[in-house]
Amino acid sequence: MSICVMADIAGLTLTNEDEKFLLQPEISGLILFGRNYESPQQLKSLCSSIKALRADLIIAVDQEGGRVQRFREGFLRLPAMSVLGESYKKNEVLALKQAYELGWLMAAELIHHGIDISFAPVLDLDYDRSIVIGDRAFASSPNAVYDLTEQLIKGMKSAGMCATAKHFPGHGFVEADSHLELPTDNRARAEIFDRDLQPFMQLIKEQKLSAVMPAHVVYPDVDAHFTAGFSKIWLQDILRSELGFDGLIYSDDLSMEGAAASGSPAVRAEKAKDAGCNVLLICNKREAAQEIVDTVREKRWPLVSLEKMKASPLADQDLYASSEWQQAINIVQPLLNL
Repeated sequence: MSICVMADIAGLTLTNEDEKFLLQPEISGLILFGRNYESPQQLKSLCSSIKALRADLIIAVDQEGGRVQRFREGFLRLPAMSVLGESYKKNEVLALKQAYELGWLMAAELIHHGIDISFAPVLDLDYDRSIVIGDRAFASSPNAVYDLTEQLIKGMKSAGMCATAKHFPGHGFVEADSHLELPTDNRARAEIFDRDLQPFMQLIKEQKLSAVMPAHVVYPDVDAHFTAGFSKIWLQDILRSELGFDGLIYSDDLSMEGAAASGSPAVRAEKAKDAGCNVLLICNKREAAQEIVDTVREKRWPLVSLEKMKASPLADQDLYASSEWQQAINIVQPLLNL
């Protein structure tokens, strides 16, 4: 199985050390955070310098909306996706239009500044339990989550961006934050399949997902030994074989505490790869990232290209003055804090 690494940088510009690090062929992607953002102009310059260094590098960000929006000042402030869920309860037809336009707005603005992908949408259900998911979820109903994310994905793709669904098979039921500890979801397999997995299953069946990111959660009734991201049962038996998913599988951040319980960075990388992950995501720890890159190189794992995740370029125009932008803003305006 082919594999690659997605890592990060610390600052607003590329340092000499960053350039040396990113020139390693095992690295195929770079994820940006709020610390990498100062202004739209600075972001464009940073993305241009990254592409000048390596045109094949995919640049990613978490720009879901609400609490999880890395680029804020100078960018459209996106609502938490639960706001769409509330709109859906009142007027389904309008909410679906709003979901489409929000997907387009988010993707078009990112692509305009040089970003290829936002890790979205979140398909987790809202059980009013999870602190880390919470209002990032669209709704508590599997049908509502499917309806809204299907339209959001259409909007993203219309702008030229591929969709990455998370957190497979569903992070919404557990209370623990997998950034800080290892959560366990003790529900029966049938309940998870009947509810949480439904949006994933439908979108995969319709071939609308380019990538999936699994949860750092243990589901003992399915696999008592590994989180979904380290589980062959979840990733190979269920996601690949049973559901027929043929896109990329990203590990969730291998520096998170939900992953750290599995061992050293090299051990985590090997477990993620053996489970079925194609992209090893490692953030906030350069030494750990280098250890994972070294592991990929030393073990001579075949490398995967992320070329299909590259965004389609927008027409050379003033995005914010375009009729498409204004039309989308008019439709989503009731959801925005403008």
